[in-house]
Amino acid sequence: MVLNHTSGVAAISEPLPPGALFDWEFMVKALEQQEPFWKPGTMRGYQGFTYGYMVGEIIRRVTGKSLGTFFREEVAQPLGLDFWIGLPQALENRVAPIIPADPPDPGGPLNPMMQAIFTDPTSLQAIQLFNTGGYMMPGQDGVFGFNTRAAHAAESGSVGAITNARGLAGMYAPLANGGSMKGIRLVNRDTLLRMSAVSSASSLDMVVLLPMRFSLGFAKSVDNRRVPLATENDSYILSEEAFGFLGFGGSNGFADPAAWMSFGYAMNRMGQGVGANARTQSLGDATYLSLGYTSNAGGSWIKG
Repeated sequence: MVLNHTSGVAAISEPLPPGALFDWEFMVKALEQQEPFWKPGTMRGYQGFTYGYMVGEIIRRVTGKSLGTFFREEVAQPLGLDFWIGLPQALENRVAPIIPADPPDPGGPLNPMMQAIFTDPTSLQAIQLFNTGGYMMPGQDGVFGFNTRAAHAAESGSVGAITNARGLAGMYAPLANGGSMKGIRLVNRDTLLRMSAVSSASSLDMVVLLPMRFSLGFAKSVDNRRVPLATENDSYILSEEAFGFLGFGGSNGFADPAAWMSFGYAMNRMGQGVGANARTQSLGDATYLSLGYTSNAGGSWIKG
């Protein structure tokens, strides 16, 4: 239920103090006390900020390692990736600050999630986005919480990983090549099949308020271009075999085992929408076109 976003713990209801997302023990305790927003397993809702703590705590209790340490030792270092969950101080000067997206045009279209955020501060959508201990807001110095050294150092798996496009593509590369790369095996083929398969899908994600599809740990292709109230930035169009995830604002990483291809895109100026904006989607589209794929009537990329 955690891996496919059906746990019901999509946000924290109680107001979080400043810096809460940087305190692992505090967040775990808050999650333990949080009543699910729906009966677990009955509905789906994107666990935007809570996911990393839930998965990371499972990892810690099984392995005895923190999320950042486990990722570094089991994934990043063996694959030689410049990819961090918990950035060392020595690398801080290499980080490009995130530039928030421009506000929506007055009178322009807003998808259902944005409508809920702007019109109802008590909605699950607003709680998830803004009850983050200042992470999504500027401080007195005008610096957004996500651009601070504390945010970069924290092992916040949902939102805090720091890398570049090469690192994203490199992380997914073994998953696009049968589960291993350069003699480093991340997963076996049975696990890879589970990563690729749809585990939960709904015409109404309880957070995004649009159709969403998830495998175990990843997002799957979804075409919302004909869905009422969805905007042009609310789809995520891949092949049916691919799996990956978008970052807030438009970054994108995925693996396509059928195409033997991994993809990474990172930017620091955020875009609009809850899916792949035009800038992000166009790069994925161009990659599939270069491999001889065509777009089918259902909105997925197919070979030939």
